Amino acid sequence: MYQTEELYTLERLSAGNSVVHRLHPAVKIAAAVIFLISVVSFDRYALRPLLPFLFYPSVLIALGELPPALLFRRAALALPFCLFTGISNCVFERETAFHLGFLGVSFGFISLCTLLLRALLCASGVLILIATTPWPHLSAQFRGLHVSGVFMTVLEMAYRYIAVLLAEVRSMYTAYRLRSREAKGIAAAHAGSFVGSLFLRSADRAERIYAAMKCRGYDPEFSRTIKSPALKPADFLFAALVSLGCILFRFLDLPALLGLLVSRVLP
Repeated sequence: MYQTEELYTLERLSAGNSVVHRLHPAVKIAAAVIFLISVVSFDRYALRPLLPFLFYPSVLIALGELPPALLFRRAALALPFCLFTGISNCVFERETAFHLGFLGVSFGFISLCTLLLRALLCASGVLILIATTPWPHLSAQFRGLHVSGVFMTVLEMAYRYIAVLLAEVRSMYTAYRLRSREAKGIAAAHAGSFVGSLFLRSADRAERIYAAMKCRGYDPEFSRTIKSPALKPADFLFAALVSLGCILFRFLDLPALLGLLVSRVLP
């Protein structure tokens, strides 16, 4: 079973003191949005032009002193869904785009690789934002941008207490295995009752947690009271570099230009 303490590894990383951690939260959110929009704006065959965008997560991981293996594992969780979505492209788009030696590469395979790379880049951009910005500051910035308070409250509760749900699943699964030692996993005949019991236990636990929070003075608008730091020259420099880099990577095919330059220089 998934260890609940692993869920908040990124939140613990957000307490760091690197160059990226010290940037203004609003600037990091804006940079992430610009990066995501630039990545998803390419068509489905634009595999080569997407490659320069790997600089964004690579540089921020280095400057933010983040563990690349952890971020890659988290980002890779989105790849299976994209793989199942894009695998049909290899079936229906069999026309050959180019050849690698004697091996022909189809347009469907290119679109599949583009989809996987795009998903990896987008997931990495979001994970880096979470790993370098404490959640209260993110929530305060989103509320300052007039994002729906109900949506933010639901998002905060889901983020904070999904570990409680996983703990309930682990407890019920342990009890099930103790009663059915020969079973390998949950039998299909018992899956419905298992999910129903999980829902009832989760609803009851949620009521008790919410009552405890209200007794301690819980305020959904608490994050609005968090004061953001003042903008510094480094924030404007970071925003400018990200914006210019995304514009450059979006409208110039740098790998093609680099290949052309190398072909002219080398004999």
